[in-house]
Amino acid sequence: MSFITGLAQRGAASTFVDVTVVATATLLVTLSARVSVPFYPVPMTLQTFAIIGLGFALGPWRAAATVLLYLAEGAVGLPVFAGTPEKGIGLAYMLGPTGGYLVGYVPAAALAGWAGRRDWGSKPLAASAAGLVAGAVIYVPGLLWLGAVIGFDKPVLQYGLYPFIPGDVAKAVLAALLFIAGRAALEEGGRT
Repeated sequence: MSFITGLAQRGAASTFVDVTVVATATLLVTLSARVSVPFYPVPMTLQTFAIIGLGFALGPWRAAATVLLYLAEGAVGLPVFAGTPEKGIGLAYMLGPTGGYLVGYVPAAALAGWAGRRDWGSKPLAASAAGLVAGAVIYVPGLLWLGAVIGFDKPVLQYGLYPFIPGDVAKAVLAALLFIAGRAALEEGGRT
């Protein structure tokens, strides 16, 4: 039995571990929102990298729970989102133009987690494709929400999609490849 499989098959006594892992993972998501990398035409955060990477690493349920807890932390006013508190906090921030992207993190994390638990999580091309699909899932509610907030008469794709494609592709592929490398290292370490 591999290390990853062993972790996935633990019983109900692991609730404390699950809660600790999820709470710790929200800290990583918060930190990733705070890291701004200079990029053209707009700076980018490492948040999608963290969401997809944690999805691969934690599996679908823990990853989705992590994002839901992260959103709950933000909803009650903790400054966990990119640009907070300067750009607002709590529900006011979440109901702004980026709210849909935040919502999209939940299915994206779960999808990456699902793929990581399948054979896709051990093949670079398949894992990269899964990371790209998970990243694309974020855009569905994100663009719909953005359009609802600013108006669909505005160039929604120019504001909320096109500038982010290169960075998000790089982050999704990097998250997948790092997951594969980390998983291989853990499994190798479990054999020695």
